[in-house]
Formats: sequence, C-alpha cells, structure tokens
Amino acid sequence: MSTEDDGSTKQPVEPAPTQRWKLQVFYLCFYGFMTQLRPGESFITPYLLGADKNFTREEVTNEITPVLSYSYMVVLVPIFLLTDYLRYKPVLMLQSLSYISIWLILIFGTSIIAMQFMELFYSITMAARVAYSSYIFSLVTPSLYQRMASYSRSAVLMGVFTSSVLGQLCVTVGGVPFMTLNYISLGFTVFGFFITLFLERPRRSLFFNRAEPVCNGTSPSELDKMSPDNYKHTTCLPSYWRDAALCRMLRELGTIVQQPQLRLWSFWWIFNSAGYYLMLYYVQILWDVVYPAKDNRKVYNGGVDAASTLLGAIASFAAGFVKIRWKLWSELVIGTVTAVQAGLLLLMTSTSNIWLCYVAYVLFRGSYQFLVPLAIFQIATSLSKELCALVFGINTFFATILKTIITIIIADKRGLGLSVHPQFYVYFSYFTLLAVLYLTAAVYVSIQHRRRKKPQEPALAKELCKPLDEVPVKEKTSELSSVEA
Repeated sequence: MSTEDDGSTKQPVEPAPTQRWKLQVFYLCFYGFMTQLRPGESFITPYLLGADKNFTREEVTNEITPVLSYSYMVVLVPIFLLTDYLRYKPVLMLQSLSYISIWLILIFGTSIIAMQFMELFYSITMAARVAYSSYIFSLVTPSLYQRMASYSRSAVLMGVFTSSVLGQLCVTVGGVPFMTLNYISLGFTVFGFFITLFLERPRRSLFFNRAEPVCNGTSPSELDKMSPDNYKHTTCLPSYWRDAALCRMLRELGTIVQQPQLRLWSFWWIFNSAGYYLMLYYVQILWDVVYPAKDNRKVYNGGVDAASTLLGAIASFAAGFVKIRWKLWSELVIGTVTAVQAGLLLLMTSTSNIWLCYVAYVLFRGSYQFLVPLAIFQIATSLSKELCALVFGINTFFATILKTIITIIIADKRGLGLSVHPQFYVYFSYFTLLAVLYLTAAVYVSIQHRRRKKPQEPALAKELCKPLDEVPVKEKTSELSSVEA
C-alpha cells in the first residue's frame, strides 16, 4: 500500500503512531474531564424551586422530572446503534450540543414544557455516554483495554468531583447566585463542544465498521484477533453474513444467558440500577423537603455530590481487590449490600436531619459503586468485547424500561402522582424486596453446595480408613497430601 511505501522512505517517522495513540488517549481523557465541569448541575432542583424559576414542588416532582425516564428509554437504543455506526465522534458532538441546550433552556426557559425539553436533552447526554466509554477502545489494542478504561473513568470521576467542589465553593464561599452558576456551566459546555471538533474519528468500531477480511488483501481488526478461532472460519464469508454480525451475537446470547453468574449480575444490573437512578433523580427534591433553605449559601448539594463521587471512586477501586469464591458468595454479597441500601433509604425518608440525609445518600452511592466494577468483571470475564458491549446495552435498556414503568405508576401525575416522601418509601420497599430475594437465593446456593459435598465425604472417609498396607505407595502419598491440604 502507499502508506507502507511512505513509511519505508521516511524511516525516522516510524515511531510516530505509538506517540499518536498516546496523544489521542490523553486528549480523550482531557475531554472527559472538561465535559464534566458543570458546577450548576448539583443545584438544578433548588434553582427550579427558587425565585429564579418559581416552579412548585409538585410540578418538578410529577411533571418535569418523569420526562427524563421516558425520553431516556426512547433515545437509548437509537443512540447506542448510531454511536457504533457513526464511529463515536458525531455522537460526542451531539452530546455536547445537548449539554449546551440544557443550560440555554435553564437560563432562558420559563414554562413547564421548556423544562420538559431540558429533561429530553439531558436524556440524550446520558445515552451518549456510551460513545465516550467505547471510543477509547478503538484507539488501543485489547491488551491495553483495562488500563485505558481505568484512565477514562478516572478522568470522568475527577471531572465530576472538581465540578461539585467548584459549584459548592461558588455558592457557599463566593455567594454566587444559581443563575450565574448556570452561565458558568454554559461556558464550560461550549468549551467542551469545541474540544469535540478536534477529536479524531476512528476508522473502526465494534459492530458496523470492522476491518475487511484478509482474503480481500487487508488485515483483521483487533476485535477479530480477540477470537482467532472464530475469525478463521468467518474471514472469507460473503459480506451479507458479516453484516449480520449483530444478529449472530444476539443468537449467541441465548446460550450465554444460561451461565448462572452472568444471569445473576445481569439481574442485579437491571433491577438495582433502576432503583438507584430513580433515587438519584428525586433526591434533590427530598433534600428541599427535609431542609427548605431560604439562604442559597446553606445549600450543600455540591459538597454532597463531591463526597459521594469520591467515596464511589474509592469503593470502585477497593472492589478490584476483593477475592472470594464468587460462585458461592455472589448472592450473599449482593443481598447484604442491597439490605444496607434499603436501610439507608429508610433513613433518608424518615429523618428530619438534613445531615443524616446527606450521609445516607453518600453511603448509598458508595455501596452501589462498589458493586458496579464487580458486576462488570463477572459479566465480562466470559464474553468478547462485542458481546460484552451488547450485554451491557441490553441490561441498561431493560433497566430503563423498568424505571419508566415505576415512574409512570408512582411519580407521574397521570399515575399515582406521589409526593417525594411516599416515593422514597416505595423505593425502600423495592430494595427490601430485592434484598429478601437475594438473601433467599444465597441460602439456597449454600444448601445446594453442602448437598454436593456430603456424598463425597463417606467415600473419602472409607478410603482414609483403609489399612496402609492395602494401599499402593503412590496412593498413600496422594492421600496424605490431600489430608494435609
């Protein structure tokens, strides 16, 4: 190819690609950090309920916030597919434009319909996060996936932490009004859009834009190299079979879901994440009920978000060092953490002390973030990168459907239209039910494990009771070593 000819005539330029991907990874992490700098985000609910917009608590709870769940369910699948088909960069640009739209509406919008459109744009930014998390995999080889994923996630967490601290300092120390904080956030989002313009558009992606087969004269992609046996049989198939790769992976999922650990952690992802995000959507309204601060300087939402982000990062890091027999103890770990989360929700709902409410929220988010990397690890261990992305996408979609159903029933004014305190009692009951189911499953798994061990014990005792002179020398040594073990 011409590129190879150029490389042979200009040998000093050969190391450039190595430095180039490092520069691209650094730039992408910088983008991930900068796009999280929205110091007004922690104070959106007090801003809507305050004198600037003067919406009622019922309007925010039952008319504005539910739109986020509905619109997220609608845009999730199209954006998931467009992310791969358009190769990331256009979707990241769409995300930045949506952030700009959010803050423009927050600043200039005055009606409920305008705020509902704000929630629509916010759902687009949430769905487009998959573009950032998967973009980095197109830049490096599979051997670097784990390290690059940690870099990109760390950049995002540091951005959220910095944004929350900056917002809290502006409000508490500087006495900055919420409206001014929104203008600052708008400035950061505009800067984030300009950053996306200089992102390089990758040539390949997970599903639609893969390398041509070697029989056509080009080399396979890194994703093909991940499963060489499969690649040997598919490199020279007709193009319509390659175009049906997504359908093939969907068929493969039918056999994969039979794995107990994959099934368990996928259920956790669906049911627990649905409850987690519902709590996240409505917690600022709860804080305003528990402590309706008239002085903006006494609103500590930014500091609480910063603390919860920091604890979540520490919990995620600590989860990587947990070494237990997951086939035996997964249900118990999930059930215990879920029971703790149910207790924290009850505390948040029943207390009249805003600081206890804050602490319960921080611990709730930290416990959830502790289980997230464990779920990712358990789901991803037996899957290729393509199937892993597909499983996470399907889990997220089902969680979104469940979240939408719960929202329609309990939060929407066309349903029960509950105020925020009864809603949190529902979330407490929901997590309590999940904890009971997980712990019951843990007891069942423990009983099954003991039953499997019992038939082996009499046989082992019978063998150990044999006279030593009846046992060959090799068997004696092996038995003695097994007893010592």
